[in-house]
Amino acid sequence: MKILYKGKTKDVYDMGDGTYKLKFKDDVTGTDGVFDPGANTVGLSIEGAGRAGLRLTSYFYKKINAAGIPTHFIDADIEKAEMTVKPAEVFGKGVEVILRYRAVGSFYKRYGKYCNKGDALNAYVEVTLKDDDRNDPLITDECLEMLGIMSREEYEVLANLTRKIGVIVKAELLKKGLDLYDIKFEFGRVGEDRHIALIDEISGGNMRAFRGTEYIEPLELERILLAD
Repeated sequence: MKILYKGKTKDVYDMGDGTYKLKFKDDVTGTDGVFDPGANTVGLSIEGAGRAGLRLTSYFYKKINAAGIPTHFIDADIEKAEMTVKPAEVFGKGVEVILRYRAVGSFYKRYGKYCNKGDALNAYVEVTLKDDDRNDPLITDECLEMLGIMSREEYEVLANLTRKIGVIVKAELLKKGLDLYDIKFEFGRVGEDRHIALIDEISGGNMRAFRGTEYIEPLELERILLAD
């Protein structure tokens, strides 16, 4: 087992058998000891956070795979906080895809002159570059192609997959009386044909959900979704 990458909340290992293993940590992002899923630094450690994030990730990946949507997920060992996946090539040095159903967060900060907080959005897709030093800048499909990160055709595939996956996640939240405001995904190229597939985690820290006007904290969101 060879370490490939040490991340803020996960480490990645090459298993030597054609698969990778993601080891989920109890470290969570935040600042000054306060949990913040949108932060770019590790702020604290919460016991059981890694297993909770993996449990929800595994739950969603199984539903997404069953829907015939390509992912890198193979299986998960919740007790060991480990997920076995197919190797994936990231776009450039990594991109994040945000699917927005409501005008909140950075969207509202940028466009608040033209909308009210909480306004409905039509499954709007944004792409940002993973770059902590530059605060994960927003990038257009034209610029992605110009910089050689992905083609326009790949962008269209990625955006369509994002909306399809969003429908699945949003429906699961609605079953629990929750409203999905936005969610962040990551994609990569998988297999010999380098098809685009969903990668990384789908945990409470990747989404913003509300019950009415009440914001649901990520760890509480995971507890609600996985409750019998």
